[in-house]
Amino acid sequence: MSNTDQETLAVTQSRRPPFYRDATVLKWLAQVAALALVLFALIFMAGQAGSNLQAKDIATGYDFLGVSLGSDLGSGIDTNPDTSGRALWVGMVNTIRVSIGGILLASVLGVVVGVGRLSSNWLVKRSCSVYVETLRNIPLLVQIILIFAVIASLPRVAIDQGPIHGWLHISNKGVSIPRVHIGDGFYQWLIFLLIGAAVGLWVKRRRSQRHDVIGRDTYPVASFVAVVAAFALAGWFAHPIFGWVGGIFDFIASVLDALTQQLVQLLISAAAAAAAVLWIRRFLARHRTPAGRTKLSDDDYFRVIFAGLAAVLAVLFVTVGWPGFSSWIINSGRDLFEVLGDKFGDGRTGQPIDAKRPDIEQLGNFPNYGPAGLNLTQGLAAVYFGVVLYTAAFIAEIVRAGIQAVPKGQTEAAQALGLRRLTMLRRVILPQALRVILPPLGNQYLNLTKNTSLALAIGYTDLVQVGQTVYNQTGKTLEVVSIWMLFYLACSLTISVVVNFFNVRLKIVER
Repeated sequence: MSNTDQETLAVTQSRRPPFYRDATVLKWLAQVAALALVLFALIFMAGQAGSNLQAKDIATGYDFLGVSLGSDLGSGIDTNPDTSGRALWVGMVNTIRVSIGGILLASVLGVVVGVGRLSSNWLVKRSCSVYVETLRNIPLLVQIILIFAVIASLPRVAIDQGPIHGWLHISNKGVSIPRVHIGDGFYQWLIFLLIGAAVGLWVKRRRSQRHDVIGRDTYPVASFVAVVAAFALAGWFAHPIFGWVGGIFDFIASVLDALTQQLVQLLISAAAAAAAVLWIRRFLARHRTPAGRTKLSDDDYFRVIFAGLAAVLAVLFVTVGWPGFSSWIINSGRDLFEVLGDKFGDGRTGQPIDAKRPDIEQLGNFPNYGPAGLNLTQGLAAVYFGVVLYTAAFIAEIVRAGIQAVPKGQTEAAQALGLRRLTMLRRVILPQALRVILPPLGNQYLNLTKNTSLALAIGYTDLVQVGQTVYNQTGKTLEVVSIWMLFYLACSLTISVVVNFFNVRLKIVER
């Protein structure tokens, strides 16, 4: 090939195609068009729903949240809520309690069963296999109803109720166990824990650096735990000295109360613009070559553009789309800091954490569980143990698959070093298996949270059951359903963020 042909070929390759044939431009245009189509469809459907409701003379809005519910709730932090909004909040708290407690217990049980399925003991291995194959193939709703029926068939509450009187009570009213709760001095003690955690991280970092220098085990994790424990022990007795912190929160609440809506809009707009500028600067800095030039692809240009558009949309949202958002921030922030200030108020000198044993009291003709213990009603116990047992079966399979995904040579190397089976599992196998286990494990956590809505079948007062009561009395079906959707979306996104955080931390860092 001659020099002229080579120059012609180089010019042809470097020449950009027309925008209507550029793959990058077409890809982004397709995504923007799809987004616009979805937004248009949502706006159209919302407009049609509004027109149909208006034609039927059905008023829409969320004013019902401030109206009295007119009925009591079966269980929760407030069984006699003043408003429908308070009732929905009680349902949310009940759902969150079941979800968090269920995730913790299902994780522990799933790991135990998953490891048991790989045991060399025939009885343990077969028992775990029967558990998994049985529970994961029975619909969860059937299991919840079955557990509810079993609890309802238990004996009635008696004064000398067992099986362990004063520690564990089981009857047709549910289960009552010891209750651990925070005391008056918990928040002051929490400051000691935070200071201890900060100091412990510094000590851990120094210990790790010393380990790299001398090559010996300096026990950085044990040092961190020891420092935190020392601060916790000191704070148990000295926590009242932080009572003055409540004055800081009260001052912040008064500052927020003095702000105007226009000032908050300006601050939010400035924060959105500053965040976009900071992100763009860091993005450009990451793509700067050693020669000091910034090399960007077409996708990078679109990312920079969308970062700027996101800031513009945020400004339009707080100034035009929802001007009252600023007032909501002022009122909510003031209430939050007033509550925090009250937590550090005068007279809160009691112990940080307290515990009470379950009791049985008889105020009328029949004995019943007292308020001292942690009482799981029929519905709560059925839902909780149902979702835990069901989800644990799937988690067990995930754990088993993750352990088997670790190369066999890792196990053989650990055995060659003379490590015990438990040490080998804790130090070698599980840390590597977690990289495989964590992504599908997050999906099971999401499923457990959403499966708590099946409590409606047995009348437990979770968010769905309370919401059904609310829209039956107020007729605000669409509004209640929208609250359901936003709540479960927030729970799902929160769980996803937490799982993804640990997933990134466990990722192998390549050189």
